[in-house]
Amino acid sequence: MTFKNKRIGFGLTGSHHTLPHIFPIIEELIEQGAEVIPFITEIVQYTDTKHGKAADNVKRLEKAANHPIITTIPDAEPYGPDKPLDVMVIAPLTGNSMSKLANAHTDNPVLMAAKSTLRNEHPLLLALTTNDALGLNAKNLAVLLNAKHIYFVPFGQDNPHQKPSSLSANLDQLIPAAEAALKGKQIQPIIVPYSTKNVLK
Repeated sequence: MTFKNKRIGFGLTGSHHTLPHIFPIIEELIEQGAEVIPFITEIVQYTDTKHGKAADNVKRLEKAANHPIITTIPDAEPYGPDKPLDVMVIAPLTGNSMSKLANAHTDNPVLMAAKSTLRNEHPLLLALTTNDALGLNAKNLAVLLNAKHIYFVPFGQDNPHQKPSSLSANLDQLIPAAEAALKGKQIQPIIVPYSTKNVLK
């Protein structure tokens, strides 16, 4: 399957160490014929970290997607009724955003695009990376695992001995997971063994 003529929303939340791994995936989707519309949270837009400056990440994202970045809720809302997405991807999905999504809190453009996509009964694909997925956030993960039209990039424990509650997506599986989601299927296995090679630290 290629993504020719597919409109893919791509939302980035504040797992800053993951961002450099995301840009090549967006470029590959575009090479396969997709139109990629990027959405970011305020944290991604404005927060500098040891992993890079926000302005540099924004610039690289806009270049990778070759599309203006959606940074406000009003600009994200039309991607439901007026400009529907074939699939909405959130990668990375932080624990904070996972909690909000599971509890129907829509306070940033990424979550608005997700809400708009689910409104149309189109697939929402999540690539989580959070230190508390098996802690207080476990109940929110369970909610999303059982929700209609929500799919996951396979995930595993990225550091089970030092961070036993942490889960991270295997981003090598994001594109195959998107292909499956467009067919209404969850790629399997959804839980992958821990590996320093295929799971982000």
